[in-house]
Amino acid sequence: MLTHPTLDQLHDLGLHGMAKGFKDLGAHPETASLDHAAWLALLLDHETTLRRQKRFERLARVAKLRQAATVEDIDYRTARGLDRAMFLKLAGCDWIRTHPVRAADESIWLYLGGSG
Repeated sequence: MLTHPTLDQLHDLGLHGMAKGFKDLGAHPETASLDHAAWLALLLDHETTLRRQKRFERLARVAKLRQAATVEDIDYRTARGLDRAMFLKLAGCDWIRTHPVRAADESIWLYLGGSG
């Protein structure tokens, strides 16, 4: 199978993540045993990941934040009273997924507090 025309078509359609995934998957011989659905799922995962990453980078660039801070860079040794387990749990946003707002439930939560 010729991969170059497929890669060119994927790039022409703007599916750069799928093109990269297609090239990456083709380089690994163990992926030959995957069925079509699994291959397509992996390609879609590559495309989705690339789009989310590009969106995040664009939003971070437009935000013009003064500091490039990440959750991974937090120094818990400084005496600020941060509980590492609680902080990481909150940063994971699982509390949002476990408490969705439903149409019948009109309660909306707003968390306020000092940012540092």
